[in-house]
Amino acid sequence: MRGTGGSTYHGASENSSQPASAATLDPSKSENPMHVSATLPQHNLRAVPDEVRRIEADGYDCVVTMENRHEPFIPLGIAAVHSERVWLATSVAISFPRSPMVTASTAWDLQGASDGRFVLGIGSQVKGHNERRFSVPWSAPAPRMAEYVQAIRAIWHTWSTGEKLSYEGEHYRFSLMTPNFTPEPIDAAPPIMIAAVGPAMLRVAGQHCDGVRLHGFCTPDYLRREVMPELQTGLDRAGRSRSDFWITGGGFICTGPDDETVERMVEWVRYRIGFYGSTRAYWPVLEQHDLGDLGEKLNHLSRNDGWGEMAGCVDDDVVQLFAAVGRHDQIAGAIAEHFDGLVDEVNASVSMDIGADLPPDVIQDIQAIPTDGS
Repeated sequence: MRGTGGSTYHGASENSSQPASAATLDPSKSENPMHVSATLPQHNLRAVPDEVRRIEADGYDCVVTMENRHEPFIPLGIAAVHSERVWLATSVAISFPRSPMVTASTAWDLQGASDGRFVLGIGSQVKGHNERRFSVPWSAPAPRMAEYVQAIRAIWHTWSTGEKLSYEGEHYRFSLMTPNFTPEPIDAAPPIMIAAVGPAMLRVAGQHCDGVRLHGFCTPDYLRREVMPELQTGLDRAGRSRSDFWITGGGFICTGPDDETVERMVEWVRYRIGFYGSTRAYWPVLEQHDLGDLGEKLNHLSRNDGWGEMAGCVDDDVVQLFAAVGRHDQIAGAIAEHFDGLVDEVNASVSMDIGADLPPDVIQDIQAIPTDGS
């Protein structure tokens, strides 16, 4: 079978665009139209059991980890055996430094350990991080990511069916799988979601993946005018509809029990906007609002050790573009207005260092917000 970039995959489907059989994040099969996730602390693995039990008891739908200062998969392995209901997701693990075989194996084991509650979230990262932080070669990320996802699905298909492993693409080739290296079967392979900002990667997500993890550096206008049309193009190529697809992220949430706490969260987000806005890959979002000059200014600061000055360049109007803001008694309404039903899941944690602390009744109010996916 001929796939993206001329790749050949003999496996589950004659249409390489269709995701293989997987556990499905489907809001229509849940009591909650919108899901609420919380970031799992990663700096102290001993705290994971108590924290995931608290998150689950409070009513959150999902816990997520990220590849920042710590490795993202190990905490979810601990969480898998100390929870019963919540989804467990990487948001995200960096793809290209890992062989698809390594990622496929880790995800398979986490899916088994969690009884089918794991979601594999992967992202390409930018060129500088790949070459200088991870020391791996760089190439056009969107076609490479499409191959990466296809390769993982080919590996999982072999493990599920016993059929010969045969995937050949421009970047990845897999043809060896013996019984000694084949893991035990599981009920369904994990869903795959990818991080996407630009048009090409958004189309890859819609065509090849079960969902997309949108960056917090995103505004409602960018969601409507750029993100959704590109995702729909990918979905159309795969012959799928919006209801077959999961969208998470796409903005920040600044909340707390009182105005003082909310303001602290706003200041944290103000810095994050400045930090992300300094990277050229994210400038299409700024350009949507005629803020190209802000990107240039932030980029100049990043190249001249001006990290501490970035937040001062981001005014309150810009923060409002990127974030839903309000106290706990206001935040459900702010989320409904800001995201306007476009996403299926929001993350209540402002960072991996600041845990989500929404009261259970507020979580329920957010979960009642209708989404386009439902």
